[in-house]
Amino acid sequence: MIITTENSQRTLAVQARGLRKTYGRGQTEVTALKDVDLDFPASQFTAIMGPSGSGKSTLMHCLAGLDSVTAGTIHLGETELTALNDKSLTRLRRDRIGFVFQAFNLVPTLTAEANITLPVALAGGTVDSDWFNSITKTLGLVGRLKHRPHELSGGQQQRVAVARALLTRPDVIFADEPTGNLDSRSGAEVLGMLRRSSREMGQSIIMVTHDPVAASYADRVVLMNDGELVGQLENPTADSVLASLASLGA
Repeated sequence: MIITTENSQRTLAVQARGLRKTYGRGQTEVTALKDVDLDFPASQFTAIMGPSGSGKSTLMHCLAGLDSVTAGTIHLGETELTALNDKSLTRLRRDRIGFVFQAFNLVPTLTAEANITLPVALAGGTVDSDWFNSITKTLGLVGRLKHRPHELSGGQQQRVAVARALLTRPDVIFADEPTGNLDSRSGAEVLGMLRRSSREMGQSIIMVTHDPVAASYADRVVLMNDGELVGQLENPTADSVLASLASLGA
């Protein structure tokens, strides 16, 4: 799938059309997404932001196949994610999507190396040792691979989670508040690594965050409010993000 601009053509990693998500029925019905149309070019780092209840987390969960939509379509590359049955969707998430979450989600009894390679092991696959070595070197984990999570700092644990997400060469990495449990220094390390994985490894990243500083690491910020897309920022800075959020009452 190709998106055409005045100057170039860019392959789309994810495309959403007419996304609607409602919860409840009748008087209790709540519309979390209201006919959202959005494109995510490949190899781009996109942050999704908005006030609490704006629909940003719902949008990411739907795009990642973690939640169903009430109406609309989502394409991951050429595959219509919204047309898949549960078994096919599970396989797609395993093979083509990476996840980085706020809580790290590492197995405490496994070493960093075993945590990184766990998705490949569960799928019965073989680890690409050259790619593994490249990722762990880039993320500064070579000297920590035999350590268990409790022996690592928060920033190191999150870098392990990033390495795990990158190892299967997914089409897209979804990051949900990836620095929410980190101090500012560790958070900057992880965000820098996400940006490098996009710019140097060609990885497509979609991140939900409430932090303007975190959003400033992205190539683009998508702004949500009341379940709708209300604006976008290219080459964001913390100040420009703050100003945009202030205009939304965030």
